Amino acid sequence: MLTVYGMSDSGNCYKVKLTLEQLGLPYRWIEVDPVKGETASAAFLAKNPNGKVPTLELENGEFLPESNAILNYLADGTPLLPGQRLERARVLQWMFFEQYSHEPYVAVARSIMRHTSPDSPERSQLPRLHSRGRRALGVMEQHLEREPFLAAGRYTVADIALYAYTHCAADGGFDLGKYPALRAWLDRVASQPRHVPLQA
Repeated sequence: MLTVYGMSDSGNCYKVKLTLEQLGLPYRWIEVDPVKGETASAAFLAKNPNGKVPTLELENGEFLPESNAILNYLADGTPLLPGQRLERARVLQWMFFEQYSHEPYVAVARSIMRHTSPDSPERSQLPRLHSRGRRALGVMEQHLEREPFLAAGRYTVADIALYAYTHCAADGGFDLGKYPALRAWLDRVASQPRHVPLQA
C-alpha cells in the first residue's frame, strides 16, 4: 500500500490526498508536523533528505518527494494525465506555473497570516506576496474565461495542483470575488467525483 507522509493543513499535501481519493487508490496517511521539527528527524531525513512533506512511500519501499512529481506518478496512465504529447506538456506547464508563479506567493501569504502574530516582522512581506499572487490569479482568470479547465479541455492534475492553494487563498488575504471565471472553475473542481475537502 502507498504511504503518504504529510501535514493536513498543507496545500501541497492536500494535492496528493485529493489525487489518491479521486483515483480510488488505497493509502496510509502519516501526519508529520514540520513546525514541531518532525521533518528534521534522522528517521524522516532518511526518507527525504530535503526534509519536506509530502513524501510518498511506494509499495516497494522507495520514496518520492515533491508534490507535483507525486501527482504525475499517481496519475500516469489515468484520465488525470493526458497521454498525448502536447496535452501532457500543457498539464506540466500549469504545474510548473503553480510552483514558480503561484505557490510562492499565495501559499506563503496564507502561511504568514495563519501562523504569525499581527505584529510579526514577517507580515512586512505581505504587500509583495499579494501583488505577485494577484498577478498569478489574474493569469488563471484570463485562461479560465476561455476554457473550463486548465489543460487538455478536461479535469487533470493541473487543476488539482492549482486548486489546492487557490481555493483557500482568502486565508492569505486574497479577494477571490474579483475573479468570477476562477470561482466558477473552483466550483467545477469541487464537484468532481470523490472530491474531499482540505482539513485545515
